[in-house]
Amino acid sequence: MTVRDLLHLGKSSVPVTSGSNPILAFRDEVNKLFNDFFGEVSIPSWARGIAEPAFAVTPAMDVTENDKEFKVSAELPGLETKDIQITASEGYLTIKGEKKEEKKEEREGYFRQERSYGSFQRVVALPDTANFDKAEAHFKNGILTLSIPKKAGAQSKERKIEIKQAA
Repeated sequence: MTVRDLLHLGKSSVPVTSGSNPILAFRDEVNKLFNDFFGEVSIPSWARGIAEPAFAVTPAMDVTENDKEFKVSAELPGLETKDIQITASEGYLTIKGEKKEEKKEEREGYFRQERSYGSFQRVVALPDTANFDKAEAHFKNGILTLSIPKKAGAQSKERKIEIKQAA
């Protein structure tokens, strides 16, 4: 066996699916490479999900701006208000959270207990026009929404700028 055989050189290219996650596609290719080299390694059904953290990815977040305020919303399913901390300092808004989950299952001659923990931190830079002193946060149905008003006089006054012909 040569290095060329291991690297799949000269074989058909890897198809790329539109809309697929490139990180997951890369992981699948690396797994395929290892499986081709070492052979198929299967995870027993009882062990699946144990190695996955409570937050495997960073929560989705949207930041929008209008004339009066900045709005930040984050999807935090499975969390409660007590699990979330929001701080603002020197133009940065920080949202931290931690999810702790414990499952116990007991039957005759059978006991299973699982614990999973996961944490995240998202930091958003906002301009000096953000008035953090008057910011408000609301949490409902796993969606955190922050409203950060702009400082007085900071609302944009739009004006048209004429485009001149370059010499």
